[in-house]
Amino acid sequence: MSAKAEHYDVIRKPVITEKSTMASENNAVVFEVAIDANKPMIKEAVEALFGVKVKAVNTTVTKGKVKRFKGKIGTRKDVKKAYVTLEEGNTIDVSTGL
Repeated sequence: MSAKAEHYDVIRKPVITEKSTMASENNAVVFEVAIDANKPMIKEAVEALFGVKVKAVNTTVTKGKVKRFKGKIGTRKDVKKAYVTLEEGNTIDVSTGL
């Protein structure tokens, strides 16, 4: 497996919400990442894929909600998000494709 494929395994997709749009004003980008990814892995993947310098990485894990699926109780998957703060002068446009 190539190094680039491993980076795409770490970073799943950008998160585009009202909160992430407000974070982008402070030079931060929000990504959904693999649940087992740690901060150094996320930093390395973002720097390699987008060619930017990362200042800081903050992560949060949202536990999956318990919901009913066709009358049966089920659980949604846990989601890990990474708030990636970029160095001054670096930008990532998440509205376009990778």
